[in-house]
Amino acid sequence: SLVVLFGATAGAYGAKLGSDERELILLVWQVVDLHSKKVGTLHKSLVKADNLDLSDQCREVSGLTPEGLGKAEPLDRVLQQFSQLVSSDLKVLGRSSYTLCSDGQLLIRQVLHPETSKKNFLLSDCFYSFYDLRKEFHTCYPSSAAVKDQTIKTMAEYLGLGTDETEEDFGVWQVKTMVAIVFTMLSESCNRIFTEPETVKYKYETGPCSKSETVDSETVIRARGLPWQSSDQDIARFFKGLNIAKGGVALCLNAQGRRNGEALVRFVDSEQRDLALERHKHHMGSRYIEVYKATGEEFLKIAGGTSNEVAQFLSKENQVIIRMRGLPFTATQEDVLGFLGPECPVTGGKEGLLFVKYPDGRPTGDAFVLFSCEEYAQNALKKHKEILGKRYIELFRSTAAEVQQVLNRYMSTPLIPTLPTPIIPVIPPPYTIATGSIRDCIRLRGLPYTAGIDDILEFMGDATGDIKPHGVHMVLNQQGRPSGDAFIQMKSADKAFMVAQKCHKKMMKDRYVEVFQCSGEEMNFVLMGGTLNRSGLSPPPCKLPCLSPPAYAAFQTAAVIPAEAALYQPQALLPTTRTPQASAAAPPAVTYYPAQAAQLYMNYTAYYPSPPVSPTTVGYIAAPPGAVAAAATATHTPILPQPGALVRMQGLPYNTGMKEILSFFQGYQYAPDDYNGLIQLSDQARSVLQAPKEWVCL
Repeated sequence: SLVVLFGATAGAYGAKLGSDERELILLVWQVVDLHSKKVGTLHKSLVKADNLDLSDQCREVSGLTPEGLGKAEPLDRVLQQFSQLVSSDLKVLGRSSYTLCSDGQLLIRQVLHPETSKKNFLLSDCFYSFYDLRKEFHTCYPSSAAVKDQTIKTMAEYLGLGTDETEEDFGVWQVKTMVAIVFTMLSESCNRIFTEPETVKYKYETGPCSKSETVDSETVIRARGLPWQSSDQDIARFFKGLNIAKGGVALCLNAQGRRNGEALVRFVDSEQRDLALERHKHHMGSRYIEVYKATGEEFLKIAGGTSNEVAQFLSKENQVIIRMRGLPFTATQEDVLGFLGPECPVTGGKEGLLFVKYPDGRPTGDAFVLFSCEEYAQNALKKHKEILGKRYIELFRSTAAEVQQVLNRYMSTPLIPTLPTPIIPVIPPPYTIATGSIRDCIRLRGLPYTAGIDDILEFMGDATGDIKPHGVHMVLNQQGRPSGDAFIQMKSADKAFMVAQKCHKKMMKDRYVEVFQCSGEEMNFVLMGGTLNRSGLSPPPCKLPCLSPPAYAAFQTAAVIPAEAALYQPQALLPTTRTPQASAAAPPAVTYYPAQAAQLYMNYTAYYPSPPVSPTTVGYIAAPPGAVAAAATATHTPILPQPGALVRMQGLPYNTGMKEILSFFQGYQYAPDDYNGLIQLSDQARSVLQAPKEWVCL
């Protein structure tokens, strides 16, 4: 038997059903006996939604009103009535089992499953298997329109069924027409119809993913804006009704190994992926989630792994994974099992523990633990921030993809970072950023995040003619996205004052923008991570004494370019070093210090400047060694030594001073002249460095 089912929501109708998260307000159904070709009673039930504000399209198409819906039963009661009435109709027809049949996938996958999941009640088993009438129709009539273009009306017209939509109530006509289509298909003895129902997965299945797998890019999406504590099960619940591939949820981590609010999700086929894209800006709790297309390569980069140890750890299916962070480096498997205790037994004992280590075998302080059920995992999570040894331990839900990602990241970390080939500009820039105290710059604050340089030029109007060449600088945040700030260099202080007066609190894309006059020195200070407010300048973190060990106070380090700014012009990013011998027109540098080398000297900051020129007008290429040497000779610019000339020390005691480090390297030769080219030293520091001549310093 079939139960032909039709429904409508308080919002969009037709191909957009369920895409706006509106609640179900109508269910109409009728039982059909495929063998005797008899039908049961046609039932129509209104559903009382939490929000009775109906869209204009809903009012026009359905003819329903908020007043009428206010007297209806809520969804859980309606579904109970549905089960009772279907059972009684089946008894009358002498049948006991049935399968749902709906017009397409949307009612079941995009309306019923997501709504019941949000309202925290379970659907009966009958809603996890159904027939898609459009697919069955196309199977019976291959020459008909494509499945995605089918509607109840077009199917009826194809068969020549003379039904008038205006003669029946909304929903009743749809069900009666669907029943007529089913009987017509049965009378023509179509093969292979109503034999392979669509299925909805009961729960998400975890599992490992190998980098050697082939992942179809038409099955992957990127979800953005997730709460940081969300797990793979939370994401699967957000996509409830859609079939996610086994191990198909990969939470993304940032550079510090923490979740960044994004995830890549792999579905079983492209149809499920397309339905997932319709959930763009649906809500998880109080947050809306953005959903975009992604590629199979991106998914494998995050979720794929090659380690046999990880594959063996993840081979136990349907396990709950918990991540432990902050473990003492001396912690053993027995210590972890003792910390968790008998109330949360680990699957397989020691085999259910996986310690994360560096390539040389040193522990990172992270570990993953397997539990056989949700109850044990919840007991473990209650130990969040309890003490093991002398350290508190953080516990979080995790995923198989996160295990792969964390292991890949740590195992690929080089013991001594090597320096990539320097980069030189294709076109030598003839410009510099002013660094004086003349207030010939302006700062724009509160820009729309979608605003580009063209929007800023339009915002400034006639004043664009007074902007210096390459004088617009967008400020990006730590994730490389617009921060809402920008700096503009004007031709004079008077021009900057006039623009600040004219454009302050002027509107740009429905937002007012604040415009302040400032100096080049203040601009560079903010671009390097400081803050500029009414109380004055706050230095960037890299210039705060508390962020550097006391022994480094003697080094007056030059500013360092972060990884994201590695392609930008150094003289456009950094203030000119002030020395008595500095020339007024110093030649531009062509060597860019990569982030690995930068981290040897100082802590960088959260703000990165954008390139001072459009990326479409000037390109950058990796320079051959000969070209770099020639450029360095021509400009007298020091270049970092070849890989291996620098070493990085980790695990130093916090009270370590310069003398302890020099003593540690006693017996190794060093050439101070080369070192002076990398870091500007005060006279006091230089006298200390040149005395022994027998060590390497960082």
